[in-house]
Amino acid sequence: MKLLCLSNGHGEDAIALRILQALQQHLNHPKLAALPIVGEGHAYAQAGIPLMGQTRQMPSGGFIYMDSKQLARDLKGGLLQLTLAQLKVVKDWARAGGSILAVGDIVPLLFAWWSGAPYAFVGTAKSEYYLRDEAGWLPRPSWFEQLEGWSGSVYLPWERWLMSRRRCKAVFPRDSLTTEVLSKWAIAAHDLGNPMMDGLEPKGTQLRASEADFEAERPLTLVLLPGSRVPEAYQNWQHILQALRGVLTWFRRRKILLLGAIAPSLELPPLQQALEAQGWRQPPAAPDCKFVQHSGTLILTQSAFENCLHQADFAIAMSGTATEQFVGLGKPALILPGEGPQFTPGFAEAQTRLLGPSAILVKQPNQIAEVIDSLLQDPDRLQLINENGRRRMGQPGAAQRIARVLMEVMGNG
Repeated sequence: MKLLCLSNGHGEDAIALRILQALQQHLNHPKLAALPIVGEGHAYAQAGIPLMGQTRQMPSGGFIYMDSKQLARDLKGGLLQLTLAQLKVVKDWARAGGSILAVGDIVPLLFAWWSGAPYAFVGTAKSEYYLRDEAGWLPRPSWFEQLEGWSGSVYLPWERWLMSRRRCKAVFPRDSLTTEVLSKWAIAAHDLGNPMMDGLEPKGTQLRASEADFEAERPLTLVLLPGSRVPEAYQNWQHILQALRGVLTWFRRRKILLLGAIAPSLELPPLQQALEAQGWRQPPAAPDCKFVQHSGTLILTQSAFENCLHQADFAIAMSGTATEQFVGLGKPALILPGEGPQFTPGFAEAQTRLLGPSAILVKQPNQIAEVIDSLLQDPDRLQLINENGRRRMGQPGAAQRIARVLMEVMGNG
């Protein structure tokens, strides 16, 4: 069996790669290849998964749905020619007897259907939680927003049609609620969890301000998630630093450990310069990544993301995937709206619907400290947040479970 994986974005590539690597652990696993519809597919290449056809990084970075001006730039950059070449690749793959795994949204799903090959779909972009929770439909302020649920699901009729074709062998929604809703139609939906929660186990030793950290009172620990998109993440960092001023003042009698989980795509010097401008200083003989101010110690890291998530009590977050992963560990994320193009006020509001009580929208940075304090005084709310996050994001091991079903439904079980 041959399996071509289609994905359309950096986060989708990472999720798809987890599934492909889980497939490789099976005896008689399919011959694998990937076609990243957006971007250049570096994650696949680094993992030794062959790339099919042309890849190209478009000016928008895949965010044309957030900014219509970006579409014109992408078209000028060769989007139409690239798309036609990619459609030919999937058609040729189908003619050679291959199957397709589509990961992301309607774009790879449409490519998979158009190919004529048997296909499966991992829906990463949509969740019923955007429209409802277990108690019913969410209140929306305007009639236009209320129209989002007009068809009875976050997935529109034409998307459900693509998922209900005979050639669509399996659909893997991102959460139990979405699976339950899709199962009302003739869709082979499987509730196997979200691969986003795989591979988050802590690595190595914990990050700490000093060796004495855990000998006395444990510090209040926050992870800082500015996102990974340049230059937006640098603007987000400024908002986060404003919030930290209030945190250090409010909790001045308590040790504070701040863990800056910085994406490898970002440069550290602009973040360090912003820290120094806000009064943070490096202790004598300390590494470049450690800063102190009053009772707070801030550590920047680009290699200990998983440890940061597990150690932290709270997140100050202006990111997409990383925020969802933190919430999936059962912890509260305090999110600040930014200027975009990704983390806009609209994106932040949608994230609170997706993640429910685990994502708390704080409109002004100087309000963060007060919100943290109120949560610390409310153990019942923290328990609710813990249960909610784990339910919405699912248990680890989803990639292995999805791979097992793929081996069965694609005729190699």
